Amino acid sequence: MVKKIVVVDDDRDILEFVEFALEDEGYSVEIDTGGGCFRRLQPDNLPDLILLDVNLSGEDGRDLCRQLRASDLTRRIPILLYSADDVGAQIQKDRCADDFLAKPFSLGTLIKKVKRLVSLQRRA
Repeated sequence: MVKKIVVVDDDRDILEFVEFALEDEGYSVEIDTGGGCFRRLQPDNLPDLILLDVNLSGEDGRDLCRQLRASDLTRRIPILLYSADDVGAQIQKDRCADDFLAKPFSLGTLIKKVKRLVSLQRRA
């Protein structure tokens, strides 16, 4: 079964780069420029992983991450937060996301983290 990944970033270039790279690895990818895509999630079509930028136009990815964790529908979906800001230590301390990736990142590092996280089964 093809694993589905949702990527949220307000930078179209990054979205296209990540989408192409992940599709090339065989994943089904949905991209969005804001957190509105999470309101459209349905129980029968949840992603296997969410990649979420911390700095979105008008939204904070960390707040979205906390909202996803608070929802019964999405709490078990692994989340990879990424940012150019030096927030990795704080994100790991908050333990909201399953992993953090600092921008700029290499394609190899991204793919390695994605492969690990799509196989992750979160507990209730």
